[in-house]
Amino acid sequence: MSIRVRFAPSPTGYLHIGGARTALFNWLFARHHGGTFVLRIEDTDSARNSQAAIDVILRGLRWLGLDWDEGPGTPDPDGPSVGDRGPYFQSRRGEWYRRRLAELRDRGMAYDRDGAVYFRMTHEAVTIPDLIVGEVRRELTDREQADPDWVLVRSDGQPVFHLVNVVDDLEMGITHVIRGEDHLSNTAKHIALFRAFGVEPPRYAHIPLILNPDGSKMSKRDKGAVVTNYIEDGYAPEAVVNYLSLLGWSPADGKELLGVSELVSRFDLDRVNRSPARFDDKKLAALHFEHTRRMDEGRFVGMGREYLGRAGLDVSGHDEGYVAAALLTAREKGLLFKDLAGFAGFYFKPDEAVQVAVEVEAKALGEEARRNLGALMRAYGGGVDFVAGSLEAELKRVAGELGVKSGALTQPARAACTGSLVGPSLYHLMEVLGRERVLGRLSRWVAQGQGGEQ
Repeated sequence: MSIRVRFAPSPTGYLHIGGARTALFNWLFARHHGGTFVLRIEDTDSARNSQAAIDVILRGLRWLGLDWDEGPGTPDPDGPSVGDRGPYFQSRRGEWYRRRLAELRDRGMAYDRDGAVYFRMTHEAVTIPDLIVGEVRRELTDREQADPDWVLVRSDGQPVFHLVNVVDDLEMGITHVIRGEDHLSNTAKHIALFRAFGVEPPRYAHIPLILNPDGSKMSKRDKGAVVTNYIEDGYAPEAVVNYLSLLGWSPADGKELLGVSELVSRFDLDRVNRSPARFDDKKLAALHFEHTRRMDEGRFVGMGREYLGRAGLDVSGHDEGYVAAALLTAREKGLLFKDLAGFAGFYFKPDEAVQVAVEVEAKALGEEARRNLGALMRAYGGGVDFVAGSLEAELKRVAGELGVKSGALTQPARAACTGSLVGPSLYHLMEVLGRERVLGRLSRWVAQGQGGEQ
């Protein structure tokens, strides 16, 4: 059997982390089995839908690297065409729903009541054989025993979710429906509808919900709930994919740091947990740290440039090698890319901009620090090689001559060069800045203590 799965979001204006995890599980399952991953936008509610809302979903999926395999091409009531990269839109598939509704009428399974079209539901309990939850028996309530039928098409002519969902799964040949456990309550109706069409339903697999750390249900207002925020904050996409995969699934050996190719090779439904998953932002941060440390240098620099630009730092006037060297001094820190501007922005600012930022630090470190920096500046202005190892050795030599600890020089030197007391490795950042920039920034601070620039 050729595996065919789908992700079918409604365009509500955001992509929830639970929806992204559902898309990921479907994508991994399809890729693991050499199957097909279909993207279908459930946009029949015209009052709530907009192109902007659809774009949010597409942007999130593309950022995560979840590519889909086919699309609608030119709408054709005889069946979907394959090869166009889609996605499918339910709003363009009305002919399929009308044709299948007519089929239900012909079979005596649909009828009119109060201006709406109803489905003639079975009066018996429905058993749901779920690949994750296990066998679930859906008993009819007392009200349903008396009248189990339900609406297929509302009085305004709008087909309901249950009808369009099942028709699309049927027409697209979906073999496995992998979705959140909150949809389990819908599944009895869907199974009954498939059987009314004379076909066996797909295999269902309902994955556990994602909860907040305190066990409450996650809403779009909760931390970590919306995929767009991960993009804006500058998480590594592969770290988010890695983290989402662990929300309800784990490999047999318990390994947690997993790249996309390894996830594809390891993922299957038999390792999906039954219990709800709790969001853990510390684990996500740890995975981001590990993935950025392992990231290809060129890709790290490219993402760094993008987020510096978002922060208003234009690096186009700097040599490419300088930009790369500067950003790579932050690669081992595990920072979010949005934080690079605050951590490494000093590389791309003029000396006077750094000096303004450092005035508070200058007051805190005092006049003795200026005198010590004067000695360091003279030493660095000599013949010392401007590479990290030599710069470190020279600073320690100067500290020894002055009779002070190295910290008496490293802290003011960092403040003068960067405008902060925290940042990349001092000797490496000075190597990147180069002799001229370092001496210029040291001299501006030393000059403040000698009646110079204020």
